[in-house]
Amino acid sequence: MYELKPISKEAIPQALEKAHHYRLLNEPSAAESICQDVLEVDPVNQQALVTLLLALTDRIASSFAAGAAQAREVLPRINDEYQRVYYAGIICERQAKALLNMGGPGARFDAYEWLLEAMNWYTKAETSRPTGNDDAILRWNACARIINSNNLVPRAVETAEPYLE
Repeated sequence: MYELKPISKEAIPQALEKAHHYRLLNEPSAAESICQDVLEVDPVNQQALVTLLLALTDRIASSFAAGAAQAREVLPRINDEYQRVYYAGIICERQAKALLNMGGPGARFDAYEWLLEAMNWYTKAETSRPTGNDDAILRWNACARIINSNNLVPRAVETAEPYLE
């Protein structure tokens, strides 16, 4: 096993910039590694936590359960209530998109449920958003458009009649 080398506190801003670029290059594991290095030096760095959470959600499409579960573990470490609620919505929305892309039995119903949960988080975030920040509204609208354009509907509730002898 190799012992990891710590980065200096002075390198944090540049490291976080690199993490952002790796996310844009669709290399979430590189961004995740950088964020972990930053968090070793500064465990409460909010930018590193948000970037880590987003890098983990970038991986949901390839490792559905692991990426979402790990992203949820980061949420409580985000100090700002608005951001914590907003990013909870992001996790749900990305789970829904991954399900739609993967397909399979029941995927469309599950995606619908995740989108509704995301919309609930975004509605909650909207109430505490900073002035001039309509990100939660934009994401809510995006979820509504996904539901509408894919004709997603709730799972039918089965009502079975009791068997009478």
